[in-house]
Amino acid sequence: MSSYLVIAPILLQFLISVMLMFLWKKVMAQRILSIIGSSIALIFSIVLFSQVWQNGTMVIQAGNWEAPYGITLVSDTLSATLVLLTGILGLAISVFAAGSIVNARARFGFFPILHFLFMGLCGSFLAGDIFNLYVWFEIIIISSFVLLTIGGEKAQIEGAVKYFTLNILASVIFLTAIAVLYGITGTLNMADLSLKIAAIEDKTLVNICAMIFFVGFGIKSAVFPLYFWLPASYHTPPHAVAAIFGGLLTKVGVYAMIRVFTLIFTLDPFLENVLMGVAMLTLFSGAVGALVQRNLQKIFSYLIICHIGFMVAGLGMGSTLALTGAIFYMIHDIVVKANLFMVGGLLYRINGTSNIKRMGEMYARYPLLSLLMAVPLFSLVGIPPLSGFWPKLSLILGGLETGNYVLIGFILFGSFMTLFIIAKVWAEVFWKKKEVTNPPANFRFFEAHTQREKILILIPIIFLSILSLGIGFGAGPIQALSERISGELSDVSTYITIVLGEKSN
Repeated sequence: MSSYLVIAPILLQFLISVMLMFLWKKVMAQRILSIIGSSIALIFSIVLFSQVWQNGTMVIQAGNWEAPYGITLVSDTLSATLVLLTGILGLAISVFAAGSIVNARARFGFFPILHFLFMGLCGSFLAGDIFNLYVWFEIIIISSFVLLTIGGEKAQIEGAVKYFTLNILASVIFLTAIAVLYGITGTLNMADLSLKIAAIEDKTLVNICAMIFFVGFGIKSAVFPLYFWLPASYHTPPHAVAAIFGGLLTKVGVYAMIRVFTLIFTLDPFLENVLMGVAMLTLFSGAVGALVQRNLQKIFSYLIICHIGFMVAGLGMGSTLALTGAIFYMIHDIVVKANLFMVGGLLYRINGTSNIKRMGEMYARYPLLSLLMAVPLFSLVGIPPLSGFWPKLSLILGGLETGNYVLIGFILFGSFMTLFIIAKVWAEVFWKKKEVTNPPANFRFFEAHTQREKILILIPIIFLSILSLGIGFGAGPIQALSERISGELSDVSTYITIVLGEKSN
């Protein structure tokens, strides 16, 4: 019975989405059901994580077709952790959306599509078949495109076109890579691919295939030079949508990169150099891009790009310690980035603008809220002992272990640039005197929101801030979790044996 827990997060999100469609015009009922459904999904994800932690990797073969012939869903520690984080963010964003999404958007299917997106995310993390990973990616793209365009504003449509165009290109490249991979191995099951790829003598062909995958995943992850779609689109949707985008969507590409380059392809010196080179350029370009922005959402968008570089760097170094840092950084970044975009939404409602030059006096007017917002802002910087510090320490130690001193320099550059940018944001938004601004037409300041709306907007920010503090001050369990994940990724024999059984011998 416990093996059916693997598919439960996917089926539950699908069921919630269908139920919400029957409440199409009942906006309040949609808000309530979304929160209840997300709470149940979080419970299931906690149970799944607990089972995997105690009993190891869990597998379900759809239709009882044995691997590698059927559709396989696999929950190892990495998958279970990301499904758990999806459940946590799903609940936080459902609550935030219930207080911030206007009725007009809710009546156009916002909540059903939101849970359809959560279903695609869970499916991506649990896919044990490379083609089904592609299918889940397409579900994510379709759902996110709808969420980007609900409201029909000019900036939204423009951002959605850029987002959709580049992600469809990434999907075409991904599908091409799958076709090449199937052509040289005759299988699509990821555990089986691990065995078949290792037996191929033509390593040049394998590396070409690996590079095609890297380009496809690189677009989805927004690495250099494939990142320009992200800051052009992530500032346009409602802040609840931007929160799930900033927290999880780019991490799906990073997850796929980590999974493919640890399970299927072995990192040789050529691939390691490519990954580390891209990581350095991503760190640099993301930091410089954030430095010149005035729109708070665009600043956060460029910082997403910059910090993707930390994770790619950890993968590229090829050591277990560096991979531990990359996993820890992913966990920290998912929580903090989602919270930052919700903080951006709250600041917009208070000030009537996202331009930091037009903000100010936040600390004087809202001292307690300012201290709350300081948690994700300075966790992002990695000031010790906040959550961003510990994974960077592992990455730097991993760089020293492998002798990648130039990469360490870029990691430090990205860290100091993030500190400078966040200090600039803090000075502009919280300390300086506020300029008089004219809000958009029909704009409703935060003070004009009902008490219920204020509570629903603040609760998820408080919740994720407490979680960030917990990750920072209680870093030991997260470090142990990251070490276990990196150990499983470094030695995939157990994964292969559990998925394939006797066929792996």
